[in-house]
Order: sequence, then structure tokens, then C-alpha cells
Amino acid sequence: MKLIIHLKLWAVSFLILGLVSSCKNEDKTTTTDTSNTTGKEIEEKQGQAFIEDDGSTPNVLNIAIGSADHTTLVAAVQAAGLENVLVNAGPLMVFAPTNEAFNALPEGTVEDLLKPENKEALANILKYHVTPGNYSVDFLKKFKKLGQANNQNVAVEVKGDDVYVGGAKIIASIPAGNGIVHVVDKVMLPPTE
Repeated sequence: MKLIIHLKLWAVSFLILGLVSSCKNEDKTTTTDTSNTTGKEIEEKQGQAFIEDDGSTPNVLNIAIGSADHTTLVAAVQAAGLENVLVNAGPLMVFAPTNEAFNALPEGTVEDLLKPENKEALANILKYHVTPGNYSVDFLKKFKKLGQANNQNVAVEVKGDDVYVGGAKIIASIPAGNGIVHVVDKVMLPPTE
């Protein structure tokens, strides 16, 4: 009886070992067709921002990407190469200007900022829209200023029930897996030195 049990255990062990081994072999033989991808595209598409995950709560970048009202912001984030910054563990508060807010800038401003030679200036403006933390609009009413990701401060003002950050009115708030997105009606420009 013991011999039969031992033989069955050995058989099951070999079966499991065989399955695990075949799974590993399949991974080794899987190839990816990168013939249409340049080395630069592969290098640019690395990091947490490019991992697809259907099971987690969307992060601040996913929320922006999924919003038809934030296509200009997403293009700016991509042009500045900040995708991976917006998916880190946070918590992050992102003050996300709408497309209308970008359209209100002087003509040609957005196009000029999206040029590769202006990547650093664009990144500075975008970082001015990010603050460490995860504060509701009501909690933000307690602040006079916030320290932004570009190491500058932005004023917080309360007018009636509305909260303004850097002169931009918060018009909506969306919780994210790594913080919160506060939709704002204006592009906040950092003070020039």
C-alpha cells in the first residue's frame, strides 16, 4: 500500500515537473517581431508607463490617456518624456489642464513647446502641475501654497466653494491608483526668474 502511494506521488511529481519545464521552454522559444520598430522607439517605450495592466485602479497617467478632454496634456507629457514619472507609486496630485485650457494660451505656444528643443521648458511647466500627496479639494482649502515637483511653490486660493491652484480653478477630481487628478481650467505657468 505504501509502495503504491509512493509511486503515485513520484508520478505526480514528474508530471508537475514536466509541466513546469515545458512552460519554461515555451517562454524561451517565444519571439517578438521587432522588425518594424527602431531602437529609439524601443528605448523610449521602456518603464512602468508602458506596462499594460487591466486589473489595477488606473494611475494618473491612465486617467489622462483615457480622457478625451486631455489629449493635449497627454501629448505634452509624451513630448517631455514624463510618462514614467506619472505612474510611480506616489501619491501624486496632478492638476490636469483641459484641452480648452491649452487652447487659451497665446497662438503657437503649445506647438512651440512640443518641439524637441523645448523639452526641458515643457517638462518644467508640466512638473509645475504635480505635487506630492493625495488631497481632496476640501483638504486643499487648508493650504496657502503647495510645493510642486519642479521645486517651486504655487498659491492656493479659496473663493467661495471653489479652490484655485496657481490661478487655475479645480473643476473636477478623479481618484487614481497612485494619487488624484484635479482637472483645472487653466495651464499654470511657473514664475520666471
